[in-house]
Amino acid sequence: MMSRTERRKSMAERRPSVSYTPSVIPHLAGLEKPQEPSLKIDQCDVLIMGTGLVESILAASLSWQGVQVLHIDNKNYYGDSSSTLTIDQLKKWCMEVNSGRLQHFQDAQIYIPGGKSTNKFNSKDYGIDLSPKVMFCKSDLLALLIKSRVYKYLEFQSLSNFHVFENDDFSQKITTQTSKEDIFTDKSLSLITKRNLMKFLKFILTDNKDPVKKKILVDNGKVKVQDFLVKQFNLELPQINELVYSIGLCINEGTETREAMAKIKRFLVSFDVYGSFPVMVSKYGGPGEISQGFCRSAAVAGTTYKLNTSLVDYDPRSKIAKFNDGSHVKINEKLVISPTQVPKFLQSNYNEVTENLKQFSITRLITVVRRDCKEWMAEQDSSAIVVFPPHSLPTNNEQSVQVIIQNGNTGVCPEGQSIWFSHTSEQDLNRAKQDLESAYEKMEASLLREANADLEGAFDDQDFVLSAQGTPVFVNSFKLGESLQNFVPKEKLEIVCKVGYVQKTYANPDLSNIFHATAEDNVVLKNVADAENDILFSNMPSAELSYDGNISEAKLIYQKITGSDEDFFDVDFEDDDDDYDNNDPHDSSNLGSSTTLKSSSSNALASDNEDVIVDSSDDDDHNPFGADEMEL
Repeated sequence: MMSRTERRKSMAERRPSVSYTPSVIPHLAGLEKPQEPSLKIDQCDVLIMGTGLVESILAASLSWQGVQVLHIDNKNYYGDSSSTLTIDQLKKWCMEVNSGRLQHFQDAQIYIPGGKSTNKFNSKDYGIDLSPKVMFCKSDLLALLIKSRVYKYLEFQSLSNFHVFENDDFSQKITTQTSKEDIFTDKSLSLITKRNLMKFLKFILTDNKDPVKKKILVDNGKVKVQDFLVKQFNLELPQINELVYSIGLCINEGTETREAMAKIKRFLVSFDVYGSFPVMVSKYGGPGEISQGFCRSAAVAGTTYKLNTSLVDYDPRSKIAKFNDGSHVKINEKLVISPTQVPKFLQSNYNEVTENLKQFSITRLITVVRRDCKEWMAEQDSSAIVVFPPHSLPTNNEQSVQVIIQNGNTGVCPEGQSIWFSHTSEQDLNRAKQDLESAYEKMEASLLREANADLEGAFDDQDFVLSAQGTPVFVNSFKLGESLQNFVPKEKLEIVCKVGYVQKTYANPDLSNIFHATAEDNVVLKNVADAENDILFSNMPSAELSYDGNISEAKLIYQKITGSDEDFFDVDFEDDDDDYDNNDPHDSSNLGSSTTLKSSSSNALASDNEDVIVDSSDDDDHNPFGADEMEL
């Protein structure tokens, strides 16, 4: 028997590294090939319950190190709380939330105007992310996607435009033509403001080991970033909003300097990695699509998959797990359980380990509109980000509202339409819903004002002159600006579907308890009583708009299982036709794999019954998110 001080052999030591040699995209059970009626294995090393992003990364990392993994999900689709769903699947999902069958979600509301009689749509044409995110070009997840070759199962697109809402207008200073040196160059800015901005830009791109910068950050690390930028660089509110809330994606005025500086630098160093853009999105869906990519990688390495499967009993002494299909499997080492997959017999254990953890709310509003919103996107892009800084909305929002906009060219909806994924970390749920509705109304008004402003009758002949070619030219710009400012749209944006819900998580919005986890603040490090340390719980997705924190959490669980994270994905993924290594890494086309997934979970599965929920009547008016009439 091994002594307690002796380090047991790592997973990697049990099996040498293997080459990555799948000739085709591997099939996933329940997705492209039929599932076995019951599990055909009698034992495994690790059981993972839930096919969310973190759990899928974990499954692949363990499998490639020789661990025998059984990966199950109690749903009939992949992704768990990171799923990409069709509209029909969303209907059923909302019912499950409101019936209490889906933990960590609440207040699910769905609105489909006009019902089936007038609102014609095909449910399978939509892939709606439950926890949408964007990927910075300089990030640990993207680096892992490339190293592990999982990127070959995916297709990526650039996202260039970040808009910040201020003074009842959407400013947009960041485009594909913008370089790091002139991001803040604007003819409307004074010379002093430009110099202050360039001074800050030089500071933030300086190596953190520089003694001067290091001292400034140490002295001001806990200072609110807004106070720091005013005191140290004499910046004004419009520039602070752009830096902190738009490109930094911070969420409130309490953000400390050290955190904000890291987030702003994350944006700046992500330029020119794969092109003149800082951010990418995965086509056909976000976390749900990437989760499937890692599941495919895990399947190549030997992981067994089964959907519609639940754990009904587990004996920590015999290590025998019983499942709802009647099968019995011996678990040699650990069980990893997603919060949404906790079985009833372990609910009291989960409640006990999370009793003293601080819970955070993420309120989301997702709207599918019949408008492609190209006005807000760069020419070659199909996505954009809109941010409403604190106190920029009529509701006087205290938390930033962040919105990802994706149109039909991303594969998540038909052409000519777009999906607005908005969320806030406001902990007062009533106020959060009001903030999201207010942000939606501002975006709707701005879009209609830009696209359909009817100025007929607002001007007379004296407002025009004839050009040399004999065509009338408008000269009264002040009157034009005044008319646009006072413009009230005569129409409303046509909505296909509108979904609102609240997600609960123990992951702090600033990710402090993910990056610096302790047993006091992270459920992964909690010990489950009477389970012989065999059971681990993972976290729900955080409010962070990027994928930051996902690799850190996967490594944390990996370390709990193997004793170290030194061999996490420490595999030589050899490939005879290595497109990435043999081409220019700055060519973004290399990220779009020649072997891409042409269908996500949203259109590969049978749709749920369309009659599950009765759609609304033909009345075009709808109640805002939070109104009782919208509740299921």
